[in-house]
Amino acid sequence: RFSGKPEFVVNFFEYIAEEVREIMAEFGFRTVQEMVGHSELLDTREAITHWKAKGLDISPILATAQNPYGQTLHQSVTQDHGLADALDNELIERSKAALESGTPVRFSSRIQNVNRTVGTMLGNAVTARYRGAGLPDNTIQIDFTGSAGQSLGAFLPRGVTLRLEGDANDYVGKGLSGGRIVVRPPQGAGFAAEENVIAGNVIGYGATGGEIFLRGVVGERFCVRNSGATAVVEGVGDHGCEYMTGGRVIVLGPTGRNFAAGMSGGIAYVYDPHAVFGAKVNYELVDLEALSPDDLEFVRSTVAKHVAETDSAVGQKIVNGWTTEQSNFRKVMPRDYKRVLSVLDEAKSQGLSEQEAVDRVMEVARG
Repeated sequence: RFSGKPEFVVNFFEYIAEEVREIMAEFGFRTVQEMVGHSELLDTREAITHWKAKGLDISPILATAQNPYGQTLHQSVTQDHGLADALDNELIERSKAALESGTPVRFSSRIQNVNRTVGTMLGNAVTARYRGAGLPDNTIQIDFTGSAGQSLGAFLPRGVTLRLEGDANDYVGKGLSGGRIVVRPPQGAGFAAEENVIAGNVIGYGATGGEIFLRGVVGERFCVRNSGATAVVEGVGDHGCEYMTGGRVIVLGPTGRNFAAGMSGGIAYVYDPHAVFGAKVNYELVDLEALSPDDLEFVRSTVAKHVAETDSAVGQKIVNGWTTEQSNFRKVMPRDYKRVLSVLDEAKSQGLSEQEAVDRVMEVARG
């Protein structure tokens, strides 16, 4: 609800920093690091005398550490995170042509569940050179086989596509920033993908852009805090699209309970041929609506892309029978987000500038 300007926040933190330095000077410290561990300087009386603390002995927490080896009270030993052995080092080397000159590359690689955050160091190499714009779509394409560890494609920028035949752990596409991630069962797998788990929990957490295509079912909290990515999946657990603020999600299968809890933005489309989805929705901030012609075209084209990327059987069935299947989709629409989009469309039709449109949206948001 802060109604000021960004500069006011800057001033606020500068004043905090100034006050911290004044307190440090009183104790004779020049840096924050020098203060670390000096619990003898804490004024503990209020904590100890508070009625909630009566009967508790918190002296072990407040005691000054006695170190017989003469080591410092703050972190002084560098941790070895094993980055020298990370799979991304190989990926970066094999993507050198793309990183140095933008030349498209595509190659294959095995992956195991000990390989975590695969693609993140590669994405950093892209962003370090090409900044927020990233690379043109599909400049770097990597085809993995195996089981990916946690956070496959975390923070992946535009221009990088990771395709995995196998399965993945939690946090696929965490913080996705414009890249594309595809996970599907191996070719010739002898089971129905739409009835089996392909990846874990909290997929697409905090994503800001890009695409995720998952042929199969995933765990809980799918696309929590998604703010800009497009994701297609064939079934989710509880709390899908929780706290989502932007982007679009298509679910081609069943959902768990509490769908859309705290969802203030973005749009979700859920395939619901048996009319059971309505009982799974948290209606505090959202409504279920009929799909508009634009919605229908988006869903049809995106599901077709999902089929092209994953050979999805359920997706192919929907595309082939689109004339009848389109009526089986439900649209989850946050109420305030709908108001904002309406105001933006109105401002655009009136020829207002981007800033004028934003000002109008802010007026509506404040009521």
